[in-house]
Amino acid sequence: MLFSSLILEYKNKHILNNQNMKKATSYLVLLLIVTTLFSSFKGTKKQAVNPPSEFELLVQYLEANGNFINTDAPAILLAPEIKDNLKNDKYLVLDIRSEDWFAYGHIKGSKNVQGPELLNYFEKEITPSNFDKITIVCYSGQSASYYASLLRLYGFNNVYSLKWGMGSWNEEFATNYWVKNSKDEFTDQLETTANPMPEKGAAPTINTGKVDVKEILQARIKEAFEKPYKDYIVKSADAFTTPEDYFIVNYVTEDNYNAGHIKGAIQYEPKSLASDANLYTLPTDKKIVVACDTGLSSAYAIAYLQVLGYDVYNLAYGSNSFMNSTLVEKGWNGWSAKEINDFPVVE
Repeated sequence: MLFSSLILEYKNKHILNNQNMKKATSYLVLLLIVTTLFSSFKGTKKQAVNPPSEFELLVQYLEANGNFINTDAPAILLAPEIKDNLKNDKYLVLDIRSEDWFAYGHIKGSKNVQGPELLNYFEKEITPSNFDKITIVCYSGQSASYYASLLRLYGFNNVYSLKWGMGSWNEEFATNYWVKNSKDEFTDQLETTANPMPEKGAAPTINTGKVDVKEILQARIKEAFEKPYKDYIVKSADAFTTPEDYFIVNYVTEDNYNAGHIKGAIQYEPKSLASDANLYTLPTDKKIVVACDTGLSSAYAIAYLQVLGYDVYNLAYGSNSFMNSTLVEKGWNGWSAKEINDFPVVE
């Protein structure tokens, strides 16, 4: 009887231990499942909280699709090429000057389209791919370069601007623009010491409300076309008077920079605005003025930076506006009479 009781007690304990082991195993499995789900949830939540910003999406897209600003820009033609192709149906010239100036004199066969209307003209009035080269023409080449850059960023890769604008076509047009604005009046205020480039920092905030990067780009470029180029101009007199008001980018070679620049200006090698180069060193809390030698390369750059959300401006006529003689002497795109052609105009 005692022996039977001991056997029963042993069996009950063994069964109980097996049950406890099964329960413990079940608890461990459940804990593992919960932990995995929680970790997965945290990862998903983290991705949802920190998706790429519109700025990051734009930069990645533009750099992956040609990286125009850091590779091919500026896209500039010289007047003789236009002259030699006046009868070439594959060349189209769009003159963005005022109607009055266009009527006063223009390149034969050119069409008068105001700058802010260019995108609409490309989308609704012509088939851009029918042309080998579409050249934007303005007074000095600066606003044409700005709009050509926007069109390039939009995907029209056959767009160019005319170097020196109508100032290179005929002397009468040069007088009121390049001749008048090429000066040496601030040479006694030039700084020749180098200023350090800032550390990389925050990026601008873009909020179009779009998710698809192509729609973001479209929204940003259309917004840029709604604002006239003249709103993006800073004159050299203002930059020399209050340089502390601006973050001044000298978009030139090191030799050009060392020859003289506006006080506080920082040298950025042309085509160095990539995300893995100097883009993130630009401030988001200050007006950025980009200065090159002519105002043309910088116009291409400010169009890009404006689309990306920077508060950016072009130094009118570039370094020619304050150290023209030095540029001419050094062969650094200094404006001189030799840039003027005596090509015919249509009145």
